[in-house]
Amino acid sequence: MKFMTFMLPAIPGTLDERRQLRPIAHRPERFQQMIREITELSQMAEDLGFEAVGFPEHHLHTEGLEMGSLPLLYQHVIHNTKRVKVGPIGYVLAGWNPLRLALEIAWLDQLTKGRTFVGFARGYQNRWLRQMAQKVHVSATRSDKSEADKANREAFEEVFRFLKLAWGDKPFRVKGKHYEYPMPYDNPELWPPHEWTRAMGSPGEVDDQGLLQMIDVVPKPYQKPHPPLFQAFSLSEETVRWCAREGLNPSLLVGDPAKVRGFAEIYVEEAAKSGRTLGLGDNVAVLRQVNLGDTYAEARGYAELGMTGVGMPKFFAHFGFTEAWRLPEDEAKYAGKLLPVSECTVERQEKAEFAWIGTPDDIRRHMDRLVEAANPEWFIWQSDQGLLSFDDNRRQLELFGTKVLPHFKERRAATAQAAE
Repeated sequence: MKFMTFMLPAIPGTLDERRQLRPIAHRPERFQQMIREITELSQMAEDLGFEAVGFPEHHLHTEGLEMGSLPLLYQHVIHNTKRVKVGPIGYVLAGWNPLRLALEIAWLDQLTKGRTFVGFARGYQNRWLRQMAQKVHVSATRSDKSEADKANREAFEEVFRFLKLAWGDKPFRVKGKHYEYPMPYDNPELWPPHEWTRAMGSPGEVDDQGLLQMIDVVPKPYQKPHPPLFQAFSLSEETVRWCAREGLNPSLLVGDPAKVRGFAEIYVEEAAKSGRTLGLGDNVAVLRQVNLGDTYAEARGYAELGMTGVGMPKFFAHFGFTEAWRLPEDEAKYAGKLLPVSECTVERQEKAEFAWIGTPDDIRRHMDRLVEAANPEWFIWQSDQGLLSFDDNRRQLELFGTKVLPHFKERRAATAQAAE
């Protein structure tokens, strides 16, 4: 199993401070504090044996809970660490010009000599996505099969197809619903230094008349054929099957180990149809909220103040995240309905096995059940950075990194040795 710590990132502050200093995201001193915390927690995670540090992409959060991420943040964290891979889970593709994104990804991968990964998301927050995707007239989605959902998926897959072409070794031309390359597609323009390009550039970019017929995106990624790919954050079989066909790591939110196993089996099945033979859990990532303490009561206190007790019910539950924690007994009460925000409690998240709360021994038992059920390749720990104090976050990371992670590192090493 490989380990990633996932930070929002968040402007540090209690609920009272967020009210008193509103909007806290305007405060340069708090923003600098967030950057210091991200950097030091990333360094600590690396020292403890984590393989990766991840961030989502979200913007315009004046409340300071989720400040999003850009390639500059990844580069900063990579510059201040030595080994871990750093990247997004993930870029919200509908909000990006695909050519610009292909360039950003490749440049970062080259500058860091392959110390990055790339994740993608469809986007569920209209406050910022509508602003960035207004030229393609795409909105956020909750994967509800509506017309808006179909339009979002269409734009997502079009940008993804362009990225795959951009990472390839040949020039190309492509015309989609939203983008065409080269532009204009149907009336090629004269490229004045066409003799230079015909002699020195990629074959086929210009024709004998000097007209631009194809483009070739450079640089190419340092990693071949591209950085590792992740998909955020999945609850649907449709998404898992698409990831298996395209070679992405789906990041699962479902808590029940039996359901995780079901998705892992679907992934293996679908990958085989594309000619890829995988073992159970290969290329599968699982995200969990973890809070540890010397006692359950101490760990529960962290959970109440962190993502489980504050971030989820105050913010994320309003976007349908509660569906990840649906229990068998909900079918009678909420059949055909989304779980209401009021159901986003610490107790529910713990019962659904999304929130792991307890001593290091308790957390190891949770991890054992997950490994025995589905053996996911990646474990993603959603950090409480910005919600808990910096000292409390350091303590959580230290307990996990010294009391839990080594056990599973040793198990992976032993399994690999036995396979040889």
